[in-house]
Formats: sequence, structure tokens, C-alpha cells
Amino acid sequence: MQEFLHLFHYDFVQNAYLAGTIVAIVAAVMGYFVVLRAQAFAGEALSDIGLAGAAGAAVLGVGSLIGMFCLTILAALGMGALGDRLRGRDVEIGMVLSFALGLGVLFLTIYSQSGTNAATGVNVLFGSILSVTRGDVLTTLYSGIATLLLIALLFRPLLFASIDPEVAQTRGVPVRLLSMLFLVLLAIATAEAVLVVGALLVLALLVAPAATALRLTRRPLTSLILSVALGLLTIWGGLTLAFVGPGRHLPVGFFIAALAALFYAISLPLKRLRSPRR
Repeated sequence: MQEFLHLFHYDFVQNAYLAGTIVAIVAAVMGYFVVLRAQAFAGEALSDIGLAGAAGAAVLGVGSLIGMFCLTILAALGMGALGDRLRGRDVEIGMVLSFALGLGVLFLTIYSQSGTNAATGVNVLFGSILSVTRGDVLTTLYSGIATLLLIALLFRPLLFASIDPEVAQTRGVPVRLLSMLFLVLLAIATAEAVLVVGALLVLALLVAPAATALRLTRRPLTSLILSVALGLLTIWGGLTLAFVGPGRHLPVGFFIAALAALFYAISLPLKRLRSPRR
């Protein structure tokens, strides 16, 4: 215990826990609506596009988080402009994703050939929470607060449009505008999650806690609180295992993804117990 508490004397440990806490809360709240709206593919797409943004920012000498914000928000606006036509466009979206990944590989190659640190690509793919700076923490905090405030303002109409968009539209709810705003907020949350677990493991924070919570309860407020709690347990547990656990040589992203999958696996039999077969 003393060894664990002693770790908090180091700045990188403080930054890791602070950034992880902020990202876990924002990703859990956004993930609740992602699961309701069945837009997990959109979250994965935005994370892959964020890879190109982070790599391009590294080439330009700009912070990777800023680069991810810019490119993922542009992609979210494009996806939101399609509206309902976004469904059934897997081929077109796949082509855009492959082009974005190709750009990411190109930028990473240019960056590595410039004689700088080639580990940036690995950090973007699998997360680099242990190298988060205090500036990254502040950027994540400000964007996270803005995202949560907007979600709080849009909560009731967004929930209505997520559960039954046809009825919501007939009641005068601006479903298309809400969809576009939600995708922009999802882009910001995805960029923050990439900072922690990387582009390849972003669904571990964005979908798994919310999907687990929705398997245990369908009440909106209870599901949100449970989703946030599971997200925090996933982040804090993963960091703690990486710092003081038996697998200290293993990456933090592995522990985070493993805990997220474990919580979801535990929820499966609990769901069956709550809803026994007649």
C-alpha cells in the first residue's frame, strides 16, 4: 500500500490517473448513447481517422490531441451530414477509413524518417497514458467539461431521438441536428479515449462499460451512473495493475481492455439471472 501511495509523488502517475478519470467519465456517458443508437461502428471509424490526425500533427510539430480533435470533428461533420443515409454505407465508409489509415501510415513513416522518436505510432495505436503531460490533462479537462455540459443540455431530446427517432421527429424533435451534434461530441470523446488506450482499443472504454450497464439495468439514470462507475473501475484498475500488479512489464492498454471485457462477461450470466426463461 505504501509503495502504491508513493507512486503519486511522480508527475506522470498523477497525470495518468487524472487524464484516465476524465476520459473514463466522458467515454462512459457518450458510450451510453453510442450503444442506444447502435453507432459503435461510428466510434471505431472516428478512432481510426484520429490516427491520421495524430500522425499528421506529429509531422507538423503540433500536439497529437489537437490533431485528433481537428480530423475527427471534420469526419463527424461529414458523417452527420449524411443523416439517415449513413446507414447502409459500409463500403463508402470503409473506403474513407482505409484512406485515413493510409494517410496515418504515410505521416508516421515521414515522422520516423525525420530522425525523431518512432514510438509515436505505437503510442497512437495502443495508447500512451503514461506519457500524458499536464497540458494534455488540462486540454482533456476543458473539452470533457464542455462535452458533458452539452450532453446535459441535450439529454432529454437526445434520449428520445435515440430510443425512437421516428416518433421523436413527428413530435418536432430536430433528429438530424441532434445526430450531427452527437457525432461531433463523439469525435471529441473518441480523441480523448485514443489518448489513453489508443486507436485500436478505443471501444474498450467507449462501448464496454455502457453495454455492461445496459445489460444490468434499463433505467437511463441508473445505467449512466453504472456505466461511469464501470469506466472508472476499468481505468483505475488497469493503471493500478500496471503500476503495482504482477504484470508491471505489460502495457496499460492490455489491462484496461481485459478488465472491460471481464466486466462485460460477468454481466452475461447476471442478465440471465435477472430475466429467467419462462
